[in-house]
Amino acid sequence: MSDNPTTGTTDAGTRRHRLAVIGAGVMGTGITTLALGRGVDVILVDVSEEILAKASAAATGQLRLARMMGKLPREGATGELVTTTRIADIADATAVVEAVTELAPLKAKVLAEASAAVAPGTLLISNTSAVPIDEQADSVARPEDLVGIHFMNPPYLIHTSELIRGPRSGEQAVADARELLEALGQHGVVVGDGPGFVINRILQRMINEAARIVADGVADPASVDAAFEGCLGHTTGPLATADLIGLDNVVDSLRVLHERTGDAGYEPCALLLEKVAAGDFGRKTGRGFFEYGGSTS
Repeated sequence: MSDNPTTGTTDAGTRRHRLAVIGAGVMGTGITTLALGRGVDVILVDVSEEILAKASAAATGQLRLARMMGKLPREGATGELVTTTRIADIADATAVVEAVTELAPLKAKVLAEASAAVAPGTLLISNTSAVPIDEQADSVARPEDLVGIHFMNPPYLIHTSELIRGPRSGEQAVADARELLEALGQHGVVVGDGPGFVINRILQRMINEAARIVADGVADPASVDAAFEGCLGHTTGPLATADLIGLDNVVDSLRVLHERTGDAGYEPCALLLEKVAAGDFGRKTGRGFFEYGGSTS
């Protein structure tokens, strides 16, 4: 870990950013890759050095892939990555992204700690896929500093995200979030607050219903996805998308939606629960609805 990292300069050239990312899982690592590839320095926080070392290695590989694919600039500076197990080390961050598991109590705890660690006016971002921003705002010292950004997976390849304006999100926080997304080469679609926002309110129900169709024997996973790809023009079908998200994350998001809407369509179906109980989470474990030739976690 570097003790005195330099501050990165964004492609936009309007502000010097140092982004704190809390959570070095799939999404936290992907957001880190995105920022590094855009010349933004990152301080990545998680609970163990082992997790952080694994994330650092993964970000290096992802950055190489994204540049080869032309999804991140091949020229220009790469941001500096600093890793730490101490949230106190984010004190000089210009923005903070919470990227932990989709469990509301854990997100609340992390956001509360992050809010206490940074200066007033520092942009706080929840990378949530389903938990309402106003619900999370109860946990932070300054609710006006909090917005949501739902980055798509993987964020270094998909350059559009949902920017969620909560009822208590301040105009400055929304403006700062727009500017940060511009620096990261992202197009932020501003949406209102509510369980699942836009993408996951639709997508998670679709995944759940696709899994029910498989469980009912109407079609196998390959046929379900082939129908979506061929008939509707989707690049990836719902079940391969679920494997990419992680079936454990899908179940967590469905539970959030079910608990907050009361809509039975969001209650995780038995097949999803069985796969998660068996540890078949999708790409990161090598098996979900499809086989991936071994764990990638």
